[in-house]
Amino acid sequence: MRRVVVTGMGMITAIGCGVQDNWKKLISSTSGIKLIDSFKTDDLPSRIGGTISDKLIDNNFSDKEKRKMDKFILYSLIAAEEAIKNSGWIINDDKIEAVVISTPVSTHFDFAKKCLDAGKHILVEKPIATTIDEVSVLSDLAETKGLVAMVGHTFLYNSAVRYVKRLIDSGELGDIRYIYSQRLNLGRIRSDVDALWNFSPHDISIIQYWLDNPNPTSIERSGMAYVQDCIDDVVFMNIKYPKNILVNIHVSWLDPHKVRCMTVVGSKKMVVYDDIAEHKVTIYDKGIDRMAVLGEHMDFDNSGTENFNYRSGDPVWPKIQWEEPLKVEIEHYINCIMYGTQCLSGVDQARKVISILNAG
Repeated sequence: MRRVVVTGMGMITAIGCGVQDNWKKLISSTSGIKLIDSFKTDDLPSRIGGTISDKLIDNNFSDKEKRKMDKFILYSLIAAEEAIKNSGWIINDDKIEAVVISTPVSTHFDFAKKCLDAGKHILVEKPIATTIDEVSVLSDLAETKGLVAMVGHTFLYNSAVRYVKRLIDSGELGDIRYIYSQRLNLGRIRSDVDALWNFSPHDISIIQYWLDNPNPTSIERSGMAYVQDCIDDVVFMNIKYPKNILVNIHVSWLDPHKVRCMTVVGSKKMVVYDDIAEHKVTIYDKGIDRMAVLGEHMDFDNSGTENFNYRSGDPVWPKIQWEEPLKVEIEHYINCIMYGTQCLSGVDQARKVISILNAG
């Protein structure tokens, strides 16, 4: 029996968020892995490294701030910090072989490094770190010790995202021309990272996965902070890739619409992946083709729009077998540890995502 610890999750179970229950259910159903049950906190049903008392919350925040701020973010950030302070038992317990880290972004690198130093495999919520140098440290450490260092790019384990990947690889869409994504909502606002770092790791990791993890040729970012000083609420990022592929990423937690949509435009067909739609993937047999006009040199004559063919076929909604992405991710993590499976969202993929985020 192998044992795995989840840090940073479940510390807010007492206020009804139920995150820990979800993790516990997923991990307990995978490869015989079970949560450690010997570290029960005072009044919570979860087993974690640290907790937060009502007294500490009362001493740090006024009643007005409590009402204004999102309880999920407020309580979980404080509780996660307490968990880090009291997490020595995780590092020092030789029976713990693997750790799942879901704590504030600023703590990811330090805690991940401590776990690797202690000889433990790690799965870290995105982003795994905030700089390329930090990612390199974790990569070198994991390689030296023969450990799995995996980042929680959960959407790579999404059935719809994988279906689009197969469409692209099969050539059904033709040459990829451009991709644009929107990840928008009203909230939840965070104070430790901006909208780009909070949302776009999902979109960037998906796009890198779809395009076989290429190196961008240029990256431009434009964002603005309206609610909090120096923390952008809305960001537009433009990325250029080899083969003339353009990408636009729009993220915001200050928007009237909840949108989780990505569009891929190919030379043959187009596809839309909408994570909140009933049909997650829609394939459009649409496009514009140049029509050959017999000229003096048997080439294309530039004689007006009548020389273009506009295709507009019926949309297709493929049947996709749904699996819970987090469950698939956890299973992959365990397979990487137990059987040496190549990690889909390892440090190499994380390095590209972090480099794009920092370049913007």
